[in-house]
Amino acid sequence: MGTNGSTMLEPLRQGLPPLDPAAVSDAASCALPARYEAVREARQFTRRTLDQWDMGDRFDDVCLVVSELVTNALRHGLPASTRCVSGQEPPVRLHLMRWAERLVCAVRDPSHDSPVTRETDDFSAESGRGLFLVDSFSDSWGWHPLAGALSGKVVWALFRLPRTCSGPDAE
Repeated sequence: MGTNGSTMLEPLRQGLPPLDPAAVSDAASCALPARYEAVREARQFTRRTLDQWDMGDRFDDVCLVVSELVTNALRHGLPASTRCVSGQEPPVRLHLMRWAERLVCAVRDPSHDSPVTRETDDFSAESGRGLFLVDSFSDSWGWHPLAGALSGKVVWALFRLPRTCSGPDAE
């Protein structure tokens, strides 16, 4: 039994700004294996999805945030025993959802531990800056535990989109 966007949106509403799941104009998700190559797969999925939604101009910021969220899920959200087990439902899932003026990236992982922003002044550090980057490049972010049949948590980032004008005057 797979999970679709609507079951994902129910708990998302708890931690997000008021968003009506019925008003979602587009939603896409992909399951990611418990391997670090999954970050590249998530970026490719994000590029294809944003291109389909005619939002390629937002790719750089969104992709950076998706990369950080997926990396965190793989690094901190998986028990060591999960990393190389084959034949099971991939434990990490990326969801992209678009409303008229908002794009939400959400990454689900099986851990209940809250994401921690590390205070660091060392901007050359290779790790520990993921949530700082998410905070810098998105308009807001947060997380919440999942309820019901889904266990774990969702970490999300929200991007505000400019109003799209259509018609002959839109240049």
